[in-house]
Amino acid sequence: MGDSPVKRAFRFRFYPDDAQATELSKTFGCTRKVYNLALAARNDAWARRERMNYGQTSALLTAWKQSDELFYLTEVSCVPLQQALRHLQSAFTAFWGRRSGYPRFKAKRRHRASAEYTRSAFRYRNGELTLAKMSSPLPIVWSRRLPEGTEPTTVTVSRDSAGRWFASLLCEDIPAPMPATTAAVGIDAGLTALVALSTGEKLSNPRHERGDRERLARAQRALSRKEKGSSNRAKARIRVARIHARIADRRKDHLHKLTTRLVRENQTLVIEDLAVRNMLKNNKLARVISDAAWRELRRMLEYKAAWYGRELVVVDRWFPSSKLCSACGVIATAMPLNVRTWTCEGCGVVHDRDGNAAANLLAAGSAVSACRADGRPPRGPSRQAVRSEAGIPPARVGTRPPKGDGEAKQPRLGVSNAAPPSAMPADTLRTGS
Repeated sequence: MGDSPVKRAFRFRFYPDDAQATELSKTFGCTRKVYNLALAARNDAWARRERMNYGQTSALLTAWKQSDELFYLTEVSCVPLQQALRHLQSAFTAFWGRRSGYPRFKAKRRHRASAEYTRSAFRYRNGELTLAKMSSPLPIVWSRRLPEGTEPTTVTVSRDSAGRWFASLLCEDIPAPMPATTAAVGIDAGLTALVALSTGEKLSNPRHERGDRERLARAQRALSRKEKGSSNRAKARIRVARIHARIADRRKDHLHKLTTRLVRENQTLVIEDLAVRNMLKNNKLARVISDAAWRELRRMLEYKAAWYGRELVVVDRWFPSSKLCSACGVIATAMPLNVRTWTCEGCGVVHDRDGNAAANLLAAGSAVSACRADGRPPRGPSRQAVRSEAGIPPARVGTRPPKGDGEAKQPRLGVSNAAPPSAMPADTLRTGS
């Protein structure tokens, strides 16, 4: 990306006092209420075969504030409420573009509580952040400094299921350049080894979930014994959530270090377009596949490669990287999951499954990078990668739209280029590549 500024999110933990926590909790509730009301209104419009856009829902918000039942919406800043409507509009745009399913309602206890403030709704001065409707700045733990000369354009405040408060500051910054290099590497994601590189190096899979599995099981059993609705059950739920948060934090930290190293050391990175959603249908491997977080690995590589001017090449998922001999090009007839090394019938070379797959990915990616046979430019970061890095919660999707009376056949709710598990090649559902 060169010297062009990019949007970067800097996430900090903070510890609000009682008044701030009450104000933020009220804002979270009002934001969720507005989102659900707007979604219900758009569902009704759908049933009447009408379209409703952001402008119309914004007019509804004004009417809701004037009603007696929803007058409490005026007690919080209007900016997070408007941002909730914009997020809903983005969710519908993704739905109509067949990039996601139909937006879903947000439940109080099943969704991350968050509120987004734009520049007009907060004050950042002398290292202190003060939100609208608050008289004192948030007590943020500044674990690092913001880049010199940058000012936050958006602030997203959130509270996770473990009760931790975070402030994500979105800034425009020019990333520090990385050392120039001409190296290229093929990256084969797996389970035994998290990634195998075409250089022959294998990076082990830490399996973060397995390390805390017993502790998590004990906490979940203790939670199941608590009476529903009791304060002890609420405390037990937080204990479970904190264990999950600990696992997720360790996983994310490891992936950040790994992807930063790969981007720093290589100009061209080649990965495979894995159908993770289909692979999770394998009940025997679903837990360890989820723990490996291949999709998050790819997301980080996407935006970091775009930031630092590296090239990320994604090879088609049907490319037989594991079964193709990297020496002579002969494709093996069959390769069960338990086969980690194999001998080529054409040239007799003994291959390590993961290393051979990484070498084949590098060869295929180098060819695409050299001639761009598909005619498309190098991939930049995906929309969801940018939103996640900015601290914006993803749109909740997956339910079907409501049907109106006498309505004809509904349009398709989304498309998926992934083949069903029965049609996937044998080497796609592999444990180490």
